Amino acid sequence: MTTYAGPALYAVLLWWFSTGVILMLDHAPRRTHPWSMAAATLALAAALWAIRTSAGDASATGAYTAFTAALVVWGWQEMSYYMGFLSGPRPVACPPATRGLDRFFAALATSLWHEFAIVIGGLAILVLVWGNPNKFALWTYGTLVVMNLSARLNLFLGVRNLHAEFLPDHLGYLACYLTRKPMNVLFPVSVTLGTAAAVLLGRAALAEAAPEHELVGFAVLTTLTALAVLEHWFLMLPLPSAALWRWSLPGRDIDGAARPRD
Repeated sequence: MTTYAGPALYAVLLWWFSTGVILMLDHAPRRTHPWSMAAATLALAAALWAIRTSAGDASATGAYTAFTAALVVWGWQEMSYYMGFLSGPRPVACPPATRGLDRFFAALATSLWHEFAIVIGGLAILVLVWGNPNKFALWTYGTLVVMNLSARLNLFLGVRNLHAEFLPDHLGYLACYLTRKPMNVLFPVSVTLGTAAAVLLGRAALAEAAPEHELVGFAVLTTLTALAVLEHWFLMLPLPSAALWRWSLPGRDIDGAARPRD
């Protein structure tokens, strides 16, 4: 099992550290955001180049490179949204007394351009890896997209822990689209399907005679999917999970003060 420990540890550390760095940059003074976004865009260009280069590299290094580069592309998407550069046609608070589908479409209007950018990013990666043996960048990005969408829908429908403290001050209006409930109908589906996906990916990593790049690639994907499922549980379980990134939010109330919709 030591063969899988390295990829799993790498995925955990990269997930934890990259999340913290993005949170820290998002909460930095607004005057720093253009500089942070410019640096992130340079990193995005380098990541796309790395994805194209690693697509033909059927080795452990190729799998690590593809996984890391896909996380960088996803990080750019997150930063562009949470810094307010790429949001939607109506980045405002939820109108009073809005319910049901109207509330859903109001929430979608706060991030529609962000959603389009996510799709464009996925299509770009698809083109870069097309016809090549190493497609772990595409699968990593796809995993991040699906699990992030699931988490956001759960936050919209209702969870126990909103973690509104992670929202930068300039996005405080998003708190009105979050709902606090002990459970919602989507959550069991999300964690069940996420767990099943992690199991299937784990089986692929454990397959006999798997090529080295598949062993590493499926191992990091399994870990990433398991971490995404864990993040879903963080939304429901009474655990101080936000403390994992306390170092990235210095001087901020980690318990959160933004008022959600009840």
